[in-house]
Amino acid sequence: MQPDFSLADCDVMGFDLDHTLCRYHLPLSARLIYDSFAQYLVTEKSYDKDLLTLAPDNLDFCCKGLVLDIEEGNFLKLAEDGTVLRASHGTKSMTSEEILETYGRREWKHFNTVSGMVSRSAKYYLYDNYFDLPGALLCAKVVDILDQHDGQKKYDFWKDMVSAIQHNYKISAFKEDCGTYFPEVKKHPDKYLQSCPESVKKWLKQLKSAGKILLLITSSHSDYCRLLCEHILGNDFEEYFDIVITNALKPGFFSHTPNQRPFRTLENDEEQEALLSLDKPGWYSQGNAIQLYELLKKMTGKLDPKVVYFGDSMHSDIFPAHHYSNWETVFILEELLGDEVMVPAETEAEPLEKKGKYEGHQPRAPYFISRQWGSFFMDRVPGLENAEETLIRTWSCKCISTYSTIAIPSLEAIADLPLDYRFTRFSSNSSATAGYYPSPPRALLPNEESVTMK
Repeated sequence: MQPDFSLADCDVMGFDLDHTLCRYHLPLSARLIYDSFAQYLVTEKSYDKDLLTLAPDNLDFCCKGLVLDIEEGNFLKLAEDGTVLRASHGTKSMTSEEILETYGRREWKHFNTVSGMVSRSAKYYLYDNYFDLPGALLCAKVVDILDQHDGQKKYDFWKDMVSAIQHNYKISAFKEDCGTYFPEVKKHPDKYLQSCPESVKKWLKQLKSAGKILLLITSSHSDYCRLLCEHILGNDFEEYFDIVITNALKPGFFSHTPNQRPFRTLENDEEQEALLSLDKPGWYSQGNAIQLYELLKKMTGKLDPKVVYFGDSMHSDIFPAHHYSNWETVFILEELLGDEVMVPAETEAEPLEKKGKYEGHQPRAPYFISRQWGSFFMDRVPGLENAEETLIRTWSCKCISTYSTIAIPSLEAIADLPLDYRFTRFSSNSSATAGYYPSPPRALLPNEESVTMK
């Protein structure tokens, strides 16, 4: 494999929508998502009303890459070897001694399954995208409340949490004005959505002019997709893409066969009959990567067209596109923004988005660096008081270099580069920081005191 990677070598560019092409004002959308789940638990499942109250810095708890050990009510930050680096019971951080007593210095019992990425389990839940993440804080607060009232040792709230997620995000929720999430985004799109930078719009057009085929593949349903795209790209957004696939149900889009997950046409946002094959560009629902690739062969006239896919979720985008379809993958990792020494100036309309400080009682800028959980990329191995500290990569960080071709903070970061710019790709032969553009996280650089130590 070549040590570098260029978009010019790719025939097809695929994009995820949420948090990839469409970026959100994270502190505000996080609060909305938290409220939408909490409202459901309180009104439909009779949970404690205290769940509806958030202190200004509560969202600091949210950190991508956390795993919830459902039965124990514990949240874990895992090292690349599967050992536990930090943990909390509910919202309360566990001490190094408590972590060692509970988990020892061995691989966490479900690490094999979670690191395989292929299966979900009723025993744990991995938080790896911003649509799920505020639910981590809610679950932690549920554990706190259950401990206070019942002194529980095993927890069974998870089924209610799943109901809350399904209620707010189900396919018909947008149309029916159901739940808290969609009605609010419909009413105030400007409050939650960042407009797409002109540089990115221009870049998409340049890709098309250069003969690239552009795909939009999102698990959002067609009605929500249309709202987002019209808002960020304009009413002519369909002209940017050759193929639009909504309700793609990733990661199943990549792992399922045509029989398991056929493509469907849409009429007035209602899914129609299953298609036996995919014959022409257009807007489709559900589907699978196998039949899509057959169409891409026809469209490019190549036996083996090269596809690159841009996405923000390791579990739903990057791992499956790499593992099942052997596509190149560009990981959109907003955490890289929080790691910059100099933060680019933003317009007045979005002052919170990139600032790494608390501003009065405003929520802190996105969960780039959580004070409770430390760096997304590295952490110390918990030891007893006088033990020498050793730094180790997190499991999330290892996944990046294993399954992504490159990692960038946003599409804007590469939009002004020439199409034939050659990126250094992640590979087992290169350094652990090689694939990050424009620069690696400071936590991974040698001789930097950049991991927040407690």
